[in-house]
Amino acid sequence: MPEQNNAPIAKKEPKVTKIFGNELVDDYFWLRGKEKQEVIDYLTAENDHTKAKTNHLEPFVDELFTEMKNRIKEDDESVPYKFKDYYYYNKNEKGKEYKIYYRKHLNLESKEELIIDVNELAKDLEYCKIQTMKISPNQKMIAYSIDNTGYEKFSIIIKNLETGKVTVTGVTNIGWSFEWADDKTIYYILRDEAQRPYALKRHILGTSAETDVELFEEKDIKRSMSIWKSKDQKYLFVNTESTTSSEVHYLELTEPLGNFKVFHSREKGHEYTIAHKNDYFYVVTNDDKSTNFKLMRTTINETAKENWEEIIAHNDAVRILYAIAFVNYLVILKRHDGLKKLEIFYGKDDKRNHDIELPESVYGLWFGDNFEYTTDIFRIRYTSLITPMSIYEYHVDKKKLELMKEDEVKNYNKDDYVTTRTYFDARDGVKVPISIVHKKGLATPAPTMLYAYGSYGYPMDTNFSTTLVSLIERGMIYIIAHIRGGGELGRKWYDDGKMLKKKNSFYDFIDCAKYLIDKKITSKDQLVIAGGSAGGLLMGGVMNMNPELFHLVIARVPFIDVINTMLDESIPLTAQEWEEWGNPNDKEYFDYMLSYSPYDNIEAKDYPHTLVTAGLNDPRVAYWEPAKMVAKLRALKTDKNDLLLKTNMGAGHGGASGRYEHMKETAFIYGYTLDKIGLAKKK
Repeated sequence: MPEQNNAPIAKKEPKVTKIFGNELVDDYFWLRGKEKQEVIDYLTAENDHTKAKTNHLEPFVDELFTEMKNRIKEDDESVPYKFKDYYYYNKNEKGKEYKIYYRKHLNLESKEELIIDVNELAKDLEYCKIQTMKISPNQKMIAYSIDNTGYEKFSIIIKNLETGKVTVTGVTNIGWSFEWADDKTIYYILRDEAQRPYALKRHILGTSAETDVELFEEKDIKRSMSIWKSKDQKYLFVNTESTTSSEVHYLELTEPLGNFKVFHSREKGHEYTIAHKNDYFYVVTNDDKSTNFKLMRTTINETAKENWEEIIAHNDAVRILYAIAFVNYLVILKRHDGLKKLEIFYGKDDKRNHDIELPESVYGLWFGDNFEYTTDIFRIRYTSLITPMSIYEYHVDKKKLELMKEDEVKNYNKDDYVTTRTYFDARDGVKVPISIVHKKGLATPAPTMLYAYGSYGYPMDTNFSTTLVSLIERGMIYIIAHIRGGGELGRKWYDDGKMLKKKNSFYDFIDCAKYLIDKKITSKDQLVIAGGSAGGLLMGGVMNMNPELFHLVIARVPFIDVINTMLDESIPLTAQEWEEWGNPNDKEYFDYMLSYSPYDNIEAKDYPHTLVTAGLNDPRVAYWEPAKMVAKLRALKTDKNDLLLKTNMGAGHGGASGRYEHMKETAFIYGYTLDKIGLAKKK
């Protein structure tokens, strides 16, 4: 083994797991003991090693951070949105990490009312995140869920907006959502010890959380629960779902303390969501082999499946994602040719139905703030790899898209850059799309960052990043590979990159790298690859399979120890993930997972330069996964390339919570990247 430059060497304490005739030896299982000082000491030693190896970059990283900070508008204000009698908006103020939330009564000329200053809530805290904020129906109170650790243990706080009084409800460890039923009743989802949202509970303001009524408990450990309210404010919906099956319960809010009803009982392989409009439930469903989903409707009194009426038929080329209901129309979010589309839908065969025309051919879009039910204006958030985040309002009757705001980016001119989409052929002949952005006139081969995710059916849309400009401006090409396992090209695209087809995700990414090298877009010595979370699994997999293709690997909070994690039901999310990766207690899935699990396939050979990040309080990918990856790599690798681990000791999955601190983390990663490919000085 080569000299490791005084890098910390983790001790070995073999833990043997015997399964299906295999003996899996985990020398670094002991790193799971977060409460042990020796674990903290090891993580600290790794941080110190990373700092020592990158000390020379501090001036450059500071330069990048200043550049990134100067590119944003530090004093900024969101576009106000209307909800009932108020206009709501937020502000960023120069030098402050967090947003400040305000509202105005009836019109925008009214007196400004402070709702929440997150900077005050975060005072003296290393981490602070508000996940959800909900205004009470009478608009006199706001409920918000807050986490001060990064472990996503959210608690509900109530603030009286008339008196300013703040009440700690005692409701803790909730899921990611809750809803008001009336002005004194809140429904929320409690999480279990594995952090699975599993039980629906009801809290009455002014009572102890210990007396909260539990209405439903989901005992299937593969399922989790979520809650939302219909746009017309008439129903609460609770979905208990796995990755392949749904069961929606609903409550009519004329009786806020009433009983929930089951819309349609769970069936294996049947996924659906519902919305309510004018005495109908609208159902986006994959029933009857509708892989890309179709739209049905049924009256509120006849929810049995035999009463469902088809409104939009299944289409092999178009994936229906969601339907949002307004009083006069639906907005259908769908995906076609890898891009999201929005359709204004009045009814079956209605000639007024139409898609919204968007400004560019390659873009990303999301729903904006749409809280009014009786409106002919629909708001969207729009961006592309060269267009900063923009807020548009679509005037449905006029078929007119109105730009309300484009984020101001200083020292940036989108005309200096070019973005394209092309395809490469994967090894099995499937055409895989890639999205590319770079400066105009850039000569190739050029340093390139190749990014991908490829899991959970989650698509990597092409959104703008102010920090990414610092890479591109210095002569890097940035490329997103829309590999299988994501959702870019419909449900089949997802299904072909999960479970017993998961290695298609790795193969697509490797084939993309080979394509870029063969076409002389980049070279092996210039190719940086990056991914986070399940995208970190991708990084670990491809660097095991074809390490010679890559110069540098950036693995952010990587899910790397597939077998051990999927065998341990006590770890957050594990059981729910069996429908994504498979259950290793089944030999067929165990054998397949073992063939690609990054941690289990690390071996004695040369690896690229590697930078790995972790969050000590990460509930999704436990810090020990990246830590174990680095410990094992350092013990086995035969090269002299860098191997660095950087653990945020006070944050979770998403890194730092404040906008400046988060930017500093990015500046470090980009500074290290640019240094490794010889672009540490701006051209």
